[in-house]
Amino acid sequence: MINTILLFPIIACLLMFIIRNKTFDCFMVNAYAIVHSVITTLLALNIGRETSQPYFAVDNTNLIFLIVLSLVFLMVAFYNNGYVKTFEYPDRRIRNYSMMILIFVLAMTGTILSTDLGIAWVLVEATTLSSAYLIYFNKTKHAIEAAWKYVFICSIGIALAFVGIILLNISTGSVNTLNFAHLYRCASSFDHNWLTLAFVFMLFGFGAKMGLAPIHFWLPDAHSEAPSPISALLSATLLNSAFLVIVRVFKIMTLADCTGYARFMLFIMGFISLFVTAVFVYHIRNYKRMLAYSSIENMGILAIGTALGGFAYYAVILHLIGHSLAKASFFLTSGNVLELYGTKRIKSVSGLMKADGKTAWLWILSFLAICAFPTSVLFISEFIMIKTMILQGHYLLCVLFVLLLTIVLYGIGKVVLKMAFGDLSSDKEKLVNENKSKVSRIMYIPQFIMLIIVFTLGVYIPPFLNNIIKCAIAGF
Repeated sequence: MINTILLFPIIACLLMFIIRNKTFDCFMVNAYAIVHSVITTLLALNIGRETSQPYFAVDNTNLIFLIVLSLVFLMVAFYNNGYVKTFEYPDRRIRNYSMMILIFVLAMTGTILSTDLGIAWVLVEATTLSSAYLIYFNKTKHAIEAAWKYVFICSIGIALAFVGIILLNISTGSVNTLNFAHLYRCASSFDHNWLTLAFVFMLFGFGAKMGLAPIHFWLPDAHSEAPSPISALLSATLLNSAFLVIVRVFKIMTLADCTGYARFMLFIMGFISLFVTAVFVYHIRNYKRMLAYSSIENMGILAIGTALGGFAYYAVILHLIGHSLAKASFFLTSGNVLELYGTKRIKSVSGLMKADGKTAWLWILSFLAICAFPTSVLFISEFIMIKTMILQGHYLLCVLFVLLLTIVLYGIGKVVLKMAFGDLSSDKEKLVNENKSKVSRIMYIPQFIMLIIVFTLGVYIPPFLNNIIKCAIAGF
């Protein structure tokens, strides 16, 4: 199973390079999305796990991350069928776009399935190299700047993570391995001084990839300049992959009895992420950039939930699922808005409800989902985190948490409502009518599916999924 999911995109890229047909390129992206989903489903049903490779395996911790990646990729691939029809680029450029999507998803899949910290580090860097082209795809001035900033900052982050791995290896003493299972077994014997220093470097290194402040600077530019399907993958799956590596390292700290220090660092970076979003959300002129800052906020919430521990771990997994689906829906819908209005500027978009009712409702529902409006599953996750803070006596942190979330909610809500219900000028109406043909039916369906899941999980979590979430908590 795992051999197939890892080798398929490599073979597909070779075939795409030989055949060189735009229709075939789109077919291979869809084929990989379907194969990825089928294999992930089988692995979730415990079919084929025994054939795992020594460096890649499915366990209780990474299974939920793999399921989220597979579902989001399937929805993005479906949306992408309509999106690529709007491209007016040479076939070669579209082929490179499709190939890089496959390599990007392969790198994220490998990062999630990796059983070795060294392999995970290599594949995290592979996600940077493959997605840099996708960010640069439109080849505008801002896209080039975003791609360079992305490569530069993430490369620095990866370098810091590498230093952290070296320091971790020093702390292990005679334990000469980076295999997670071996590190967990021997963690109690690690040198605490070297280990805590290693955690700082790895948290900042992989945290840069996760989008945690204050090493988040690449994220707003990259998410706003990338094509909308790529923005959805960056926000809904790439950040999760980096977060999983941090979770793995956090467990080493827990088993080594250095939990207090690790929790403190996660609290700091989590609240800084919320604060940065609360400050910048009121000064944003680009609606895709606004969604990018929302991702920084939600990564901060995941860090805070991890720092809280206990029942908050359950909330972290729920929040990860809800954010991934809601934010993917939000970014894909922003692609519809961009096709209709031809601009990313907030002040240039209004009257969306009159221009395209389906896109307007998707825009509003995506906002309600991401802002934790009942019955969004994010309402449950944030409620559990607030309850945990109160039970643990973190009253000031609880007040700050709620205050920052409220500020962000108001900032995003103001923009969403203005865009949806504002006046539609005659010039804009003419432009929208000319561009409506670019938004095909298949560019609405994935968002509706993901939003239905988000709002349903806020009311009912199937026992099968609940068991997977409970098993994943053991990885913390």
